[in-house]
Amino acid sequence: MAKRPFRFGVQHQSLTLEDWREHIKRSEDIGFDILFMQDHFVPQMAPLLALTYAASVSSRLRLGTLVLDNDLRHPAMVAKEAATLDVLSGGRLELGLGAGWMMVDYDGTGIPFDPPATRFQRMKETAAIVKGYFTAPEKLTYAGRLYQIKDLDTSPKPVQTPHPPILIGGRQKSMLSLAAREADIVSISMLDRRGPDLPKPPTFAEKVSWVREAAGARLDALEIHVNASNIQVTDDARGAIEALSQRLGLTPEEALLSPANLIGSVDEIVERMHQWREETGLSFYNISTRALTPGVAQVVAKASGK
Repeated sequence: MAKRPFRFGVQHQSLTLEDWREHIKRSEDIGFDILFMQDHFVPQMAPLLALTYAASVSSRLRLGTLVLDNDLRHPAMVAKEAATLDVLSGGRLELGLGAGWMMVDYDGTGIPFDPPATRFQRMKETAAIVKGYFTAPEKLTYAGRLYQIKDLDTSPKPVQTPHPPILIGGRQKSMLSLAAREADIVSISMLDRRGPDLPKPPTFAEKVSWVREAAGARLDALEIHVNASNIQVTDDARGAIEALSQRLGLTPEEALLSPANLIGSVDEIVERMHQWREETGLSFYNISTRALTPGVAQVVAKASGK
């Protein structure tokens, strides 16, 4: 797997114009590479509209969805809106797609939460349709099990060629294998279910092995991404790791097997990131503004682009 420079994304939930504008400017000042938005029916703005506004405020930040819930939109509309955002941002979109998982989105909208096999098939077809829309000369025809498209106009075309980077996220082998075959960025989730009656969840390294196996010849073209959901700059790394382990129901050793958990001084965290990159190819981290302390900002400044 190719060794890539570190990139950092920042994710924020906002409800007001003032807060969103301030977040965009702060993210740019700190040195983040990309502004991410999730896609849920929780207190937040609609992602594609909010990112379109962000494109007018920042001329540097890239703009990403982490990730669009595939069940909430028809893939042809996803492709058209994504291409439009790429045009309006001058080619800065990174399109994240996911099969959907948060039950509040389904309970609130009444959209059926279909069995995993159905949602996976829908995700496969969406990836094909979106990429087809981006790259078809003028019209797109697609005949799948769940979607049928005939002579669909595929304008506008995105600025980025052959298309904006596509990120597919997941935690299970089937979805990560699909991402390895179809995406440009593979987002590896560590939110595995745990419990006394459940098998021990796979490690991050095991999940990367699934990606390598499925990617084949395209392995070096892939970027590996993770949510740094537990990043903490502290002088008491031992105490912080023990507290985190208790909260997650893990041993300290198990907690350190995930790059989602980065705890220590600025130098210690950056050193561990280098180790993760050497061992797994991981180079792309997402950080929530809930974890964005001055120390974490120093981590971004020290490692970004290196």
